[in-house]
Amino acid sequence: MTIEHYSFGCIRLNGKEYTSDLIIYPDRIDAKWWRKEGHLLDPEDLTEVLAAPPAVLVIGTGYSGCMEVPPATLETLRAAGIEVRAAPTGKAVEQFNSLQAEKKQVVAALHLTC
Repeated sequence: MTIEHYSFGCIRLNGKEYTSDLIIYPDRIDAKWWRKEGHLLDPEDLTEVLAAPPAVLVIGTGYSGCMEVPPATLETLRAAGIEVRAAPTGKAVEQFNSLQAEKKQVVAALHLTC
């Protein structure tokens, strides 16, 4: 699954546009994803990711990178054996597409605004 386009507040995958934060799994898209606290990523926000950990989790921290990924969240993910890449969402989209092209087992959790 390749991300075809990203701009502030909008992302397109497989010809369909989404306007809310989402998690892209290998077999589905969770377009109703939301965090416990808007601009803070908590391990509880990634329960499904942690249940079936991918090799890599790409985190899009928002258009301007406003969503914080605290050390405790990074530690939880790494303890589960997940490589974490966090970047502003535009850059995260590039990383996700690159990893997909390399056939890596990758999941993306993307904040689309801020």
